[in-house]
Amino acid sequence: MKRKICIVTGTRAEYGLLSNLAKKLREDQEFDLQMVVTGMHLSPEFGSTYKEIENDGFFINEKIEILLSADSPTSIVKSMGLATISFADAFNRLQPDLLIILGDRFEMLAVAQTALIMRIPIAHIHGGECTFGAYDDAIRHSITKMATWHFTSTESHRKRVIQLGESPERVFNVGAMGIENIVNLTLLTRQELFQTLQLDEQRPMFLITYHPETNGHNNGVYELLKTLENYPDINLVFTKSNADNGGRFINEAIQQFTLKHSNAKIFDSLGQLKYLSTVKHADVVIGNSSSGLIEVPYLETPTVNCGSRQEGREHPNSVFDTNLDAENILISIEKARTFSDKYEHIFGDGIVSEKIISVLRSLPSFSIQKGFYDL
Repeated sequence: MKRKICIVTGTRAEYGLLSNLAKKLREDQEFDLQMVVTGMHLSPEFGSTYKEIENDGFFINEKIEILLSADSPTSIVKSMGLATISFADAFNRLQPDLLIILGDRFEMLAVAQTALIMRIPIAHIHGGECTFGAYDDAIRHSITKMATWHFTSTESHRKRVIQLGESPERVFNVGAMGIENIVNLTLLTRQELFQTLQLDEQRPMFLITYHPETNGHNNGVYELLKTLENYPDINLVFTKSNADNGGRFINEAIQQFTLKHSNAKIFDSLGQLKYLSTVKHADVVIGNSSSGLIEVPYLETPTVNCGSRQEGREHPNSVFDTNLDAENILISIEKARTFSDKYEHIFGDGIVSEKIISVLRSLPSFSIQKGFYDL
């Protein structure tokens, strides 16, 4: 009998990272793939991106709505409570043998704790990383302790998961999921991309993605926008912030900026192909998304990493860190635009899904039983 593996996804970025693994699991004769979609995927405000999943040919076994029409800390906690209740019912119906979770978002914490109590084993991807500027950091490590198997993006992250008490036999350095997409996708040409996004082909382009600093404040978006006032002759392509507390505040600030500047556009979601193509053809990627540290360097585009959201995360030489001060952001952008060193690739070779599936095939059974590994 095939073993049922359930992938849960709540955001456009997360699905982009998991999509190739999902496709390979769907084709594998040993496994029965289940897809559960939640969070931002089901929100029209964030582009109803569950449609992208269906357009990729996946059957969505469960659509679980959890987002409330607010992004305060109280509403996020209530969303987590709703997720816990709803996923308990969904997992009771689906009876998965294994759950695959990527990363560190609040939805996934609710999913993980539900699976733990229901004795559903978890395979966790991208554990062992640090992001001191967001509560995601604590969520990521919490999911690690609830998971049974771990697939990390670098060897240092693997060592950190082991430091958390996980047995080395259960922790595998497979590289970053996003690199696999870069290796496998045929990206749009500059002309195709600019025509699709309706951008001025005579101008360079910046790609900007700015998310809340959930361990800090969100007024830094105004410093970033103040800096971008200096670039009236550059296409400024914004993607919306996520649904963490403060996300709507940031999106509104960007929306007001784009209304006043004809060279600026904001998109609910670019989708995987257009996003990576935009990265490839951008002069600089600006903001505080993890993609700026992981995927962007592989496409040989420099990154300006703003603020503390990604503080502590390992990153290569083409990433320029700056605080949330308009003058310092400007200096970092200009440094990034003249970057000419060889790009470092520190997140693996892009062969990730095969490595994960090979490990899963090798396991005679899926179980939540594990001990604590003492260093």
